[in-house]
Amino acid sequence: MRRSAARRRPGRRWAAALGVGALVVAAGGGLAGPAQAMVTASVPVDFPTHCIPPAIAGIPPIDGTTKAEITVDNAAPRVGDTVTVTYTVVEAAASNPVDLALPADIMTPTGKVTVGGAQSASVTVAGPKKNDPVPGKGVFPSFSMTGTFTVTAPGQITLSPGDYNIHTSYIMELDTPCTVTNPPAPVSETIIATDDGGQVNERAIQLGAASGKAGEAVTVTGSKFTPGADITLAGRAGDAATADTATAKADGSGSFSGRLTVDDPATTGIVAYEGGSWDPAKGAGPQAYTVTGGGGEVPDGSQRLNTSIEAGTLSMVQAGDTVEMSAVDFGRGGASRGSLQTVTVEDFRGGPAGWSLTGKVTDFKGPGGATIGASALAWTPVCATKPGSPSTCAAGSAGSVGSAGATLASTPNGTVTGGEFTVDARLALKVPAYTAPGAYSGVLTLTLT
Repeated sequence: MRRSAARRRPGRRWAAALGVGALVVAAGGGLAGPAQAMVTASVPVDFPTHCIPPAIAGIPPIDGTTKAEITVDNAAPRVGDTVTVTYTVVEAAASNPVDLALPADIMTPTGKVTVGGAQSASVTVAGPKKNDPVPGKGVFPSFSMTGTFTVTAPGQITLSPGDYNIHTSYIMELDTPCTVTNPPAPVSETIIATDDGGQVNERAIQLGAASGKAGEAVTVTGSKFTPGADITLAGRAGDAATADTATAKADGSGSFSGRLTVDDPATTGIVAYEGGSWDPAKGAGPQAYTVTGGGGEVPDGSQRLNTSIEAGTLSMVQAGDTVEMSAVDFGRGGASRGSLQTVTVEDFRGGPAGWSLTGKVTDFKGPGGATIGASALAWTPVCATKPGSPSTCAAGSAGSVGSAGATLASTPNGTVTGGEFTVDARLALKVPAYTAPGAYSGVLTLTLT
């Protein structure tokens, strides 16, 4: 059916590809994962979700409701046991909005499960690239992701669904991250851990991302390793090692942070360990990891077109370097007013970091050594954002600039940041009455970080 649809309306294949990215956004997608052994009845929970479609989809972020459920393979573990967690998105927040069916096996989900109660952790989970075809305007099926964690403390341990991402491989590679609007989400599963008095391996690791393209590096952080120990970071495919390895060193508290470049597409998990080879007693993991990219289905009569987006820089340009301010009467004093030369900020980095534009001013020097202090200059900032920019510019507070400086404008950190912005300010220099007549000047220095 997919083949005949491609022949009838070849011009719509791109619409279908974009539809996948945008749709999966809203709800979180759909693929079925392998069933897990149910030891206890978990509770499906609803939670508000904020999803960001791929930029190429041309649609704004979508706020909807995700219904999800957490299950485990062992609801009564002992301290030191490894528990397998399955995170299932039961109901998506939206349906396929395009008329064309979406093909099978194009979606790869990854996510996080929040562990609370007797111990705290963030468990990385990942699902297979496996989904049924989605009919045009049809509802997305559910999908499942799995991961593991080690029980380190006795008592009641709660499990809640966390953020998730859908990677789609259909003509182009697209990501749709969905975050819990008001974390944490409700508890879906509770287990009771007991302590048999044995020695517990409390080593733990977390990944900066649950998926990435072959050749990308993932940040691995760890805790409660032997202080000063040499740590090996390694990829795993089930019980076997893959070719991906890197090293790190634990600090005085037993913590470390390292980067592992994942080249082997067979890698499904990442571990960290002390010693010459993987030993669960002296290591942590595996944390689930999925290698994405490549292998997407290309319909008959189509060609895959590969390109890349290169990150740019953060820069600013001023409309001029001199501001002529109004004159003030010698006997009365008052405010000498002017307007800052417009500053244009271009943030083309394409990363998660925002920016801050600050300014500080020198004393105003006049004839015969006369001065007006830097604290006498005040400004009222104004900032405008160019339509289509991922970030929104916020003007700094009105008030004194001074030699210590003040914020003129800024944008916050976020999942995706960037854009073009224009920044201005109304200036007012408070001049005391009977200040010596003559020309005064100070230097306002702007710094963009």
